[in-house]
Amino acid sequence: MVDNVYRTRSLGVAAVGLPDQYADGKAAKVWQLYIGDTRSRTDEYRNAVVQLLRQHKCQRILDVACGTGVDSIMLLEEGFNLVSADASDKMLKYALQERWNRRKEEAFDKWVIEEANWLTLSRDIPKPGDGFDAVICLGNSFAHLPDFKGDQSDQKLALHNIGNMVKPGGILIIDHRNNDAILKTGHVPQGKNIYYKSDLKSDISTSVLYVNSKPHMVTLDYTLHVPNEVDQQPDVSTFRLSYYPHRLEGFTEMLKGAFQGKCQHSLYGDFKPHCPGQDTPCYYIHVVKKTG
Repeated sequence: MVDNVYRTRSLGVAAVGLPDQYADGKAAKVWQLYIGDTRSRTDEYRNAVVQLLRQHKCQRILDVACGTGVDSIMLLEEGFNLVSADASDKMLKYALQERWNRRKEEAFDKWVIEEANWLTLSRDIPKPGDGFDAVICLGNSFAHLPDFKGDQSDQKLALHNIGNMVKPGGILIIDHRNNDAILKTGHVPQGKNIYYKSDLKSDISTSVLYVNSKPHMVTLDYTLHVPNEVDQQPDVSTFRLSYYPHRLEGFTEMLKGAFQGKCQHSLYGDFKPHCPGQDTPCYYIHVVKKTG
């Protein structure tokens, strides 16, 4: 039962999060505009991710939230072998198109792209031997898995399935928004956003849904002013994304539980070593090395 709803700005009741919030195709298209130039985006964190992967001698990578393929493409260009998966076929069509466009490049010709669900990951994606060298889940993607049961059981199962894809000695790189700051202030941190590089005028309205006095869902309403090709007058494009507001401490514990404690955990803020009290990152990035 909902006993309190906190809203910043004037918003209606938060939409219920669905496994595929891009199902109508509109959000996927507008999302591409909001991301902006993909190379400018990945330049923000390319070196950090590549350094982590090479430091741990990773070559076979599973991207479990590839979306339109931005991060997978980045790693293919850096010489890694990729299996890329997403639950949204509307998002995957962009990745499939890019693979076709670049099929004459060996890395792209060998690029495996699959539709997959985290709750059935072991059935959807064949596990090579004892697992992948690394699994990545970036862009606040994991938070889009809702908690319909109210006990985070689906999220724990999904993390267990994702962790099971990592071989002993391999790593999981996974992130989430700084929801501690969002829940405290009522809006996203105002610092530089490492993931979104669009030069279009945009606005984000933030709302938080509380269930039984606990934060249950954050909803972001995006508004973009897109130039019209005919008269150059801006068209207003809007879309809504809802996600579960993982807090830093709770998510860290859930990650360790997914590996039954047999792991080493490192934390970054916007891909820089995290210094508590000295910065307010937009995103927390967890690097978990599987030790057993």
